[in-house]
Amino acid sequence: MSETVQLPDSVDLVDEPNGPVLRIDHDRATGEIHLHGAHVTSWAPSGSRDQLWLSPESEFGPGSAIRGGVPICFPWFAKGPGDWEPQHGFGRRLPWRLHHAGEDDHGVTIALRLASSDVPDGTEGRDRWPYEFTAQFSVTFGDTLTLSLTVANCSDQPMPVGGALHTYLAIPEIERLSVRGLDGVSYQDKVAGGEDEQDGPITFTGETDRVYAGSGVVVLADGDTSLGAVRNTGVRHTVVWNPWSAKASAMPDFPDDGWHGMVCIEAAVPYDAAVVVAPGEKCTFGQQIVPASA
Repeated sequence: MSETVQLPDSVDLVDEPNGPVLRIDHDRATGEIHLHGAHVTSWAPSGSRDQLWLSPESEFGPGSAIRGGVPICFPWFAKGPGDWEPQHGFGRRLPWRLHHAGEDDHGVTIALRLASSDVPDGTEGRDRWPYEFTAQFSVTFGDTLTLSLTVANCSDQPMPVGGALHTYLAIPEIERLSVRGLDGVSYQDKVAGGEDEQDGPITFTGETDRVYAGSGVVVLADGDTSLGAVRNTGVRHTVVWNPWSAKASAMPDFPDDGWHGMVCIEAAVPYDAAVVVAPGEKCTFGQQIVPASA
């Protein structure tokens, strides 16, 4: 933490074996955000369960990508425009700096920053994306979880920005889940291949990995029980993902049965639809998670 930031009473900075973590304990919500990757790993509104899913087998620390919570995919999503490594960019594998921490009656707001100068020489993928930049991730923990990533172009040339907020939501059971709000929207099916158009609510009977060419508000339900909503902002795509059994078993940082209790609803900027930011300008994309009780 290179910037001097006064922490409010509801925030503690704890040096854990997995790295420094900001712990939030406010009347409105509790939560955690790791400085590594600016990664939110927990958010529980007052009186509610944790709304985020975190793998108990996740890796932590330098060079690792935390599995679950809210990974920041930056500066590209998936493999970028080609077969780029690392998957989902280098932003989630680096430590971010604490820039701001504040509280009010509605909750706690944390802002973390990553700049060009924070990216070590030789970082995997940096040669693919050599621009000068500052990224700020702001998170408000309250009755809702509000996430906002702003990327400023500090270069003298246009800068393409891709990425995603790869949010893992904790749910009771994937086989009973329905997701509404994308009816009639076309999508790229990354499991079956090709494109299709959504007809009615999304339900799950196998591995699902779809990039929808639409955004806005999606509503989740467990049978007839509302689970809340996700509102994406500043993006034109929504990703819906569940690995199902075979893929979950093949991932070393994912429990074999973990797929039952999670779904990813992502605010996404695929690299073939990257935002081109002019020199001196910035772009912002975000997400708000609203639990059923809010």
